[in-house]
This record gives sequence, structure tokens and C-alpha cells, in this order.
Amino acid sequence: MNQTKYIFVTGGVTSSLGKGIIAASLAKLLQGRGYRTTIQKFDPYINVDPGTLNPYEHGECYVTDDGAETDLDLGHYERFLNVPTSQANNVTTGRVYLSVIEKERRGEFLGKTVQVVPHITNEIKDRMQLLGKSGDYDIVITEIGGTVGDIESLPYIESVRQLVWELGENNGIVIHLTLVPYLAAAGELKTKPTQHSVKTLMESGIKADILVCRTEHELSDELRNKLALFCNVKREAVIQSIDASTIYEVPNLMLEEGLDVVALKKLDLPKKAAPDLKNWNTFLRRLKNPKHTVNIGLIGKYVEMQDCYKSILEAFIHAGASNETKVNVISIHSEHINSDNVEEKLGPLDGVLVAPGFGERGIEGKIEAVRFARENNIPFFGICLGMQMSVIEYSRNILGYADANSTEMNEKTKHPVVNLMEEQKTVTDKGGTMRLGAWKCDIKPNTLAHKIYGQTTISERHRHRYEYNNKYADELQKAGLKASGVNPDTGLVEIVELENHPFFIGVQYHPEYKSTVANPHPIFVNFVAAAVNAHKK
Repeated sequence: MNQTKYIFVTGGVTSSLGKGIIAASLAKLLQGRGYRTTIQKFDPYINVDPGTLNPYEHGECYVTDDGAETDLDLGHYERFLNVPTSQANNVTTGRVYLSVIEKERRGEFLGKTVQVVPHITNEIKDRMQLLGKSGDYDIVITEIGGTVGDIESLPYIESVRQLVWELGENNGIVIHLTLVPYLAAAGELKTKPTQHSVKTLMESGIKADILVCRTEHELSDELRNKLALFCNVKREAVIQSIDASTIYEVPNLMLEEGLDVVALKKLDLPKKAAPDLKNWNTFLRRLKNPKHTVNIGLIGKYVEMQDCYKSILEAFIHAGASNETKVNVISIHSEHINSDNVEEKLGPLDGVLVAPGFGERGIEGKIEAVRFARENNIPFFGICLGMQMSVIEYSRNILGYADANSTEMNEKTKHPVVNLMEEQKTVTDKGGTMRLGAWKCDIKPNTLAHKIYGQTTISERHRHRYEYNNKYADELQKAGLKASGVNPDTGLVEIVELENHPFFIGVQYHPEYKSTVANPHPIFVNFVAAAVNAHKK
């Protein structure tokens, strides 16, 4: 293809309709037809990136190989497409304005008055086309965060209007995702919210090319015709997006509705062969027809909001399907665990995962959970902070250092078995300053980690400031907590494990970020398998 084509996905009526899932599903279908496709997310909030946002505000912060702290929707993009994303795939208003202000400070605008139009919109358009101009993609799908009509989204909507006009006919289209609510009292679906949403979009100069309608009930032909007429779209371009039992069903639902065919027609591109979804449907079949069931406790401090651990929950779905096992993830708040109730809460479980996090709150509960899993031979998996808790627990209860801790929790501890990295000690700005992105890890042979990965060098994504303190490495090693993975450049410990235990592993990195439908992460796969074995016993 000579020219990259662009698809813009906007949302209306309400937030959380699933623009990211629709974008990822369409991308999956286009990829299945042989088109090189990527997705990017433009978020209208002023934060420069999601890295400094409270997880309760915005869910998890997803990290890419190149160390970008991004929106959790990028996780969906990678899980569906099995293609890595980067810094260029997620842009916020804060980043846009920061860039424009820095240019103004350098005098790049030659003293002109800096305005939303053209300076902010030009910056947005440049970033929208960054991936397209790389030559790596045939189609770029751009998801616009927020809801049409929001003040904060206006610069993005104006940028889309300009760009569609500049790209010319058949080179850029707009998909508008909207809600068709069901009124129980009236017993019918209502199209008026969608009509108003499309009208709001048109007031900004944008005509929707395709309408994707989120609904709890089937859209009748009469309703589809009405939406087509009043929203000024072709009848074939009114796409139903009905509630699904799993997000992984959505590509098939969009295939049935012909979303990819309509999009390709409007972009003047050939349909090519039907999408190859053989492996995808094998995964779905295994997901829906499990032979086993296990209960795994997710011990965390943000469990009230599921999106805080989105990638972990999705990794369990991938690993569960791989093992033909239904994984019931039981969220347990670490603040509610203590020595008196730990057996009641964790005893019935087939596996325990101690989740990542920051700060002192709920730490003692996590340490207690590690102790219980270790002493009772329950399969254990610790991620980032969870791995650090396993080091602290072992230091306290096996080495006998009762006050062993991380300096994140107690700066004055006499036994800082987890410590702040040297390069972090002078950091004052919190945004984007942790150890981020892909780092190598050398795995020692004849270890659980080596058995899991089947190789001696791996690359995994990080997001943390504190590290295993190598001053205690020899003591911990002799006492039985083995360091089975080490970063070759820094010498820092990446993986710890216990030999005489059914399954006990802690990792400093975030393996959940790399788990996809096509490649379930091997640690999650092996952890679920260990939980299945524990359940049988």
C-alpha cells in the first residue's frame, strides 16, 4: 500500500462503552485479512501520562517495552493483536500542551500567538500520523478518549475533522460508538440518545461513517433503518455491539456484523481473504469449555476496582484457557489479612498471587499471605511488590531478622532487604522516573524459572523504584530462597524461588504486561497448572 489509511473511533452518550475493545476487535479482523494494523489512544486529561495517577482514578498503568507509562487500553491492543505498542501509541492532552509550550519557549513559533487552532491541533495531527508515516502500517486506528461533547475532547475532535479533510476521500473514516439504552418501563430500545450524540458530532463538522451501537438487546431492522436515516449513515454501516460474555467474543461478533467489510469498503481497500481466526477460536473454545476449576487468591490493596489489576486478570484468562481451566480469581484486600484470619481466608485456595503496588498500606497482610502460602505448600506467585514481600517474609521468619523491611515502608529498618536503587535517591519528579520498560534477565539453569521459560535469557517489563538488596543475597541463598534470575547489566536480582515447594516464585518485573491470547505468559500458565495439581490433592 502506498498510503496509510486512518480510522478514528469516537464515543458518545456515556463513557465506558468499550471503544478500546471495538478498536482492538476491528484491528484483529483487519490484521486477520492481511493488513498491517496498529491502534493508538488519545486521552483528553491534562496528566502527561497515567504513571502518576491513582489506580482508583484510572485503573492500572500499562507499561510498554520502550518504558512508556500508558493507558490500560494499550493492554487490550497488545492482547488482541500480539504486536508490541510504544510511547507513540498513547498521547495525553498534558503531553501535547507540554510539547507545544516547550516549542514556544524555544522560539519555534517565531513570536506568534500560540493558540488551540492551529498550534495544538497541528501537534495532535502530527502525533496522529506518527505511526502511519513510519511505513510499518497499512491502517492506523485512533481511539479518542472521553465522550463527544466534553469540553476537554474538543481539540481532538477538531483535529480529526481537519485530518479527515486533509487526507482526502477514502483515506480517513470515523466510527462513532454510542449507546442504545433499553427502557424497562416502556419495554423498548431508544435511539434518541444516539441521534443527539451524532448531532453533537456533526456540530463539530464530523460526519460519522459507521455507527457502532452498544445494546443489551438485538436491534430490529426497523431500528437499524431509523438509525441510518436519522444519523445519516448507510444501513450497512449501522453495527450492533451486543453485550458479550467475554471481550474475546467481540471480534467474532463484529465479523458477523460486517464491521471490517464496511470499513474496508469506505477506505476503498480490497477485502482480501476472510480473517484467519482459527487460533483465536481455539482459544475461545478452550476458555468456554474448561475441564478443571481452580480458586486463586489475588492479594492486593486496590481490589475494590478490578481495572487496577486488569492485565493480571486477563493473563489468568489466557493461562486458564491454555490449561483448559476456569480460574476463579478471588480478590482479597491485604489490609483485611492478619495472623488470626489468614487460614480462614487463604486455606481453601488453590493458589496465592500477591499483587504489585506502592506504599505502606496493607503490607503486613501481604507478608502474612506469603508466610501462609510458603508454610502450607500452596502455589505462590509474587509480582513486583509481591516478590519484595516474599524476600521480607523469608528474612523475618527464616533468617530471624524481625524488623526486616523495605526502605519504602520503613526508612530506619536495620535490615533493609529491599532498598531504593542508587539512581533513584536523587529523583524528585515522580513522573516517568522509575525503572521502566524492557530489561534483560539471565536465568540460572536447573531452576523453576528455567523450567518455566525454557531459556536462559529473557526480557520483561519493569515499573518500580525499589530493589532486592544484594547485601543479603548470600544469606538468603544459603537459607533456601534462591535468586534464579539476575539482570546482566546491574547484577540486580529479578527472580527468587524456593526449591522444596510445589510452586513458589517471585519476580521483580511485570509478566502480566506481555501475556496475549496468542502467547499466554509461561509463568501464569505454569502457576495455573500448579494450582490444578494442588486442587486435585
